[in-house]
Amino acid sequence: KVGGGSEVEVNEKKDRVVDALCSTRAAVQEGIVAGGGTALLRASKKLEALANDSSLTRDQRTGVNIVRNAIRLPAMKIAANAGKEGAVVVEKVLEAAEESTGYDAQNDKYVNMFEAGIIDPTRVVRVAISDATSVASLMMTAEAAVVELPKEESATAPMGDMGGMGGMGGMGF
Repeated sequence: KVGGGSEVEVNEKKDRVVDALCSTRAAVQEGIVAGGGTALLRASKKLEALANDSSLTRDQRTGVNIVRNAIRLPAMKIAANAGKEGAVVVEKVLEAAEESTGYDAQNDKYVNMFEAGIIDPTRVVRVAISDATSVASLMMTAEAAVVELPKEESATAPMGDMGGMGGMGGMGF
């Protein structure tokens, strides 16, 4: 049972419990990897070696590099959201000798992700890559796509035309 002070709070807590249960099931079924994008960074390092394989065509090499750069982004974004330079954090993690070393954004330090409890279910990471690949493949084969342009937000609210102000007649406008 999940309780709370309001319906919104109850629903939020319930969603968190459901997410935790699903993550636990996924971890039991397929295992866990170092979280915070660390496992993806390690995979990107392996792809770096593959990109240098002379048997790949230019297009294949380009594809490998696109995937390699894309899977570095989660760790970079986590670091950026913590107010750090993402590229610097990624390089430090990749330079670490220990495969499980990653960046703990909450405590701003480099740690063994397993010992710190920063983990992801393998299935979640695998499905995320699979789904991203599926969407990218669809976008490459589509002849057109409809997207919503982001709305530009101004720094200040627009002023009205001040219509209806009485007593302004005879001003010669």
